[in-house]
Amino acid sequence: MPPDPFAGDPDDPAAELAALDPVEHSEPLDADERRAVLEDLADLEEFQRLLAPGGVRGIAVQCEDCAEEHYHDWDMLRSNLSQLLEDGTLLPHEPAFDPEPEHYATWEYCRGYADAVRALRPRRARWIR
Repeated sequence: MPPDPFAGDPDDPAAELAALDPVEHSEPLDADERRAVLEDLADLEEFQRLLAPGGVRGIAVQCEDCAEEHYHDWDMLRSNLSQLLEDGTLLPHEPAFDPEPEHYATWEYCRGYADAVRALRPRRARWIR
């Protein structure tokens, strides 16, 4: 997310709007939640490193609220997880416009792919010798 140009400004012009639609601030993450988000960020880096060269643009997530698939580019998801880590909140975002679903994979697919690559690496080393 770009920095808020009015962050900390007592004369922030949006302050009056915030009173009309207050943002719910959640509690900071506890140690276990924080560790889980850090693990997700590490996984995301690995998934992008492995899958982006093949054309995968990000993660597809089934939305619990609308029961539709949402498509998150690598950077957007990284930003969301970083925001969650920073202050325990997730900012709303616009859905991707015309996302081309064939370029996105589920978290489970990415994890399985990464696990398979890790499982094959020791075997490749034995074949090379």
